[in-house]
Amino acid sequence: MEIKSKLWIESEGKPVFGRGRRFLLEAIDRYGSINQAAKEINISYRKAWGYIKAMEERLGFKLIERQTGGKNGGGATLTREAVTFLEKYEALEMGIRELVDERFRMIFKDN
Repeated sequence: MEIKSKLWIESEGKPVFGRGRRFLLEAIDRYGSINQAAKEINISYRKAWGYIKAMEERLGFKLIERQTGGKNGGGATLTREAVTFLEKYEALEMGIRELVDERFRMIFKDN
């Protein structure tokens, strides 16, 4: 047996950040493209852009720097603030997972 848990951040009852949005930012970082990232996590470009705008609004800082198309095409990169936020979120997620795992082992040690 193993325990599973979900973690997300809300602001005024509205979702700000969680696993799916983390996957979106990681895919943007990997591909340098919002469109490719959206395809990777199986959502529409419009939905991905909506998530980005909502996150930026609720967090109060830019997450993505966009370059429009042209001869060499466009692209998207994470801001320094986005990279730092992702690192902090991952550390929080890992810490909570460790606490939950330890508590689970303690409570269900006889099973």
